[in-house]
Amino acid sequence: MKELVLGAKTENLDTVLEALGEELDSADCPMKTRFQLEVAVEELFVNVANYAYAPNEGDVTVRIDVSQEPAGVTVTLIDSGVPFDPLAKPDPDVANTLEDQKIGGLGIFMVKKSMDEVTYDYREGCNILTIKKLF
Repeated sequence: MKELVLGAKTENLDTVLEALGEELDSADCPMKTRFQLEVAVEELFVNVANYAYAPNEGDVTVRIDVSQEPAGVTVTLIDSGVPFDPLAKPDPDVANTLEDQKIGGLGIFMVKKSMDEVTYDYREGCNILTIKKLF
């Protein structure tokens, strides 16, 4: 397992994606799965960076765990920012045109649809969001 603790700032996204890429390379992750994971982690990390501590700053812990049986990757983001369960919000009505779409919610909807498992917990003052993708 790889664990990073860094400032919840968008400029740290490249560090997170690089660490994810290294773990996915070592696991021979298929390209489609890799792309889905990179997009999901980017969406979730940017949300933490933009909203968890605003207008203040704080840290985020990113854990990347590759499993062999079954083959897959679990990524967990932990922050001590404002409690927020992104899974509690109803899914957007994707039948609407872009012009009719309400702002917000499409990113987490995309994450939920592309991952095999997405869970949220608030424990000991921390938001804990975990995604899992099998390959």
